[in-house]
Amino acid sequence: MNHPDTTPARILLADDHTLVRRGVRLILDAEPDLSVVAEAADGAQAITQARNLDIDLAVLDIAMPRLTGLQAARELARIRPGLPILMLTMYDNEQYFFEALRAGASGYVLKSVADRDLVEACRAALRDEPFIYPGAETALIRSYLDRARSGEALPDRPITEREEEILKLVAEGHSSKEIGDLLVISPKTVERHRANLLQKLGLRDRLELTRYAIRVGLIEP
Repeated sequence: MNHPDTTPARILLADDHTLVRRGVRLILDAEPDLSVVAEAADGAQAITQARNLDIDLAVLDIAMPRLTGLQAARELARIRPGLPILMLTMYDNEQYFFEALRAGASGYVLKSVADRDLVEACRAALRDEPFIYPGAETALIRSYLDRARSGEALPDRPITEREEEILKLVAEGHSSKEIGDLLVISPKTVERHRANLLQKLGLRDRLELTRYAIRVGLIEP
């Protein structure tokens, strides 16, 4: 890994909003030890960039088209083990926080305070230290202790990674054939996953699936 006192750390930045990317890039490029060398507009692009470029850190928005930041983080953890990953999000949400840690992220930064926290979070991630945005520790620790006292486990994933991929694509308006082509599975398999999703989540139709996908941050409204 590059050291801050020599070459700036090379950062991949993924967010589907050009303005957000521009703002985040300005914050990071203003620091002598940090440099954005690649940008991506969705999770799939981020994975391609990470495969092809020498980067030291990935900063991923959670809610992006095609593949979310969480889905991209899981794939990056597989193809680039050891690459530090930071999640950038609008959502102050405990479930996302645990999902981000599960996906291999070392930090979680709220967009609303990115100008305050992001540089520190990047440096922590590059030192292989976790970063939790200020204020989250109290809520998370209290929540964890409450669960431990009452004998509850940490929140589980209600659906599998494959089901999550299909839910996202259904909510984005893709047909079963298009989803099958994208994921290299048959339309019949897509339909089976879709039926399982509806049953698991207690939902009736595509509209309710879409609302659920928005609520859990797989797509933006």
